[in-house]
Amino acid sequence: MDYGQKRCGIAISDPLKMIANGLDTAETHLLIEKLKGIQREYTFEKMVIGLPMRLSGEMSAIEQKIIPLIETIKKEFPEVEIVRFDERFTSKMAMQSMIVAGAKKKQRAEKGNIDKVSATLLLQEYLNL
Repeated sequence: MDYGQKRCGIAISDPLKMIANGLDTAETHLLIEKLKGIQREYTFEKMVIGLPMRLSGEMSAIEQKIIPLIETIKKEFPEVEIVRFDERFTSKMAMQSMIVAGAKKKQRAEKGNIDKVSATLLLQEYLNL
């Protein structure tokens, strides 16, 4: 998951945990309900949540909003393991990936598309470890 103040990008892996696929976006205030629906459909056991760090290695200010969300996720999904993973550059890489893939300017301007691609890149980097 790529957290955003307005919207979160969500990706899911294939059953073999080899390939990340962009799944959806959710308005942040509706995220828990969206995750409940995804859990009913896909039954995930682990959630990789982006860790927003600055180039200096310090946490980004948005981390203060992610921490309470993680606590809520832990309460709502106690059986799900939460993993944090460095998300530096995912938005820039998402934009570049969309350009390379031939996405039109209008598609690239749609923030939700970037959020979903960012979540996919984040998850794929994690799966590649």
